[in-house]
Amino acid sequence: MFKENLTQLGGIQHGLLAERRTGRGRFAGAQTELQRLCPERFPKQGRYSDTDVIKYAEVEHYEDIVWQVKSDYPAKEVLTPIQQAIFYFTEDEYRASKGPKKPILILARPCDINAQHVQAKIYAGNGGYTDLYYERMREKVKFALMECNGGDDTCFCVSMGTNKTDDYSLALKFSDEGVQVQVTDETFAPYFEGMPQAGYTPAFVEENELKVTVPDLDDKAVRLALKSHPMWKEFDGRCISCGACTVACSTCTCFTTRDVIYGDNPEVGERRRVTASCQIAGFDQMAGQREFRSTAGERMRYKVLHKFHDYKARFGEGHMCVGCGRCTHRCPELISISATVNKVNAAVNEDQGRPGPAVRRRGTK
Repeated sequence: MFKENLTQLGGIQHGLLAERRTGRGRFAGAQTELQRLCPERFPKQGRYSDTDVIKYAEVEHYEDIVWQVKSDYPAKEVLTPIQQAIFYFTEDEYRASKGPKKPILILARPCDINAQHVQAKIYAGNGGYTDLYYERMREKVKFALMECNGGDDTCFCVSMGTNKTDDYSLALKFSDEGVQVQVTDETFAPYFEGMPQAGYTPAFVEENELKVTVPDLDDKAVRLALKSHPMWKEFDGRCISCGACTVACSTCTCFTTRDVIYGDNPEVGERRRVTASCQIAGFDQMAGQREFRSTAGERMRYKVLHKFHDYKARFGEGHMCVGCGRCTHRCPELISISATVNKVNAAVNEDQGRPGPAVRRRGTK
């Protein structure tokens, strides 16, 4: 396996990323060969009119890559967009939409790369069915690991075991002086021929300021007792059921479909797959207006137990949450997923007569 390390990316004129010396140098070499999806800042497009948003987009300039802080929205949006056409139809036939033509390189932090392992199990390893639209995208994707600088006060990747990964073709350590690069995929070796070498190996976050204890919910009696716990009623008055948490989540996969009609002919158009949210009222509504979870508290309970029990029970390992903290960061009501899970753990310990750890509610009501 070819490995080459660079002390800085600033002098690369034919490499994978950009030449810093020119200030606005273009990506060279790989510019026409692959798509480069990186976190990018979009001014004045944030939650409020005077705030920015950081999300994934195809970038052309080194300076456009946001590496100092985590993105507001995950790399998941590249593989499973918020909306995508799945087929087109006319009166007589339908035609499947086309997948990407170019290979895709995604710059992502360890938690986002691990999140794709979760998505792969759901889309490609669930019930013996592989989702065509996910599979054709995933086959084109390779990851460049962005060494994490420790995250922020909503991150708890260490508690979830998602702070490390070896699933990457490149590893990048950004700084104000430049970028150190480790190449682990021979596909990218030609871009770095003749570049200065150094002994760079990516480092991973070993401790978060925030710590989460995931409770053991294997006992059905414990889960039944937890289902009726009064803690969930708290969210009836706090959660506004906007779905922002699931849109920002690195692993949520729920979607619905919607037909878009062209012009006046109702038999010509396209069917789109659109992101859905279990936190929005009506998500589980059936014929006859029946809903299984009619309150915000019931929907919150469903989400939390799905992330921290149901997924592991189905697939046998890991949890669905990777501890990126984006749901907490995006929630307009400051509902913290980490504080909620710690409260669940405390409730389980209380139910079983064990002393539980103090519930930490940093930055939340």
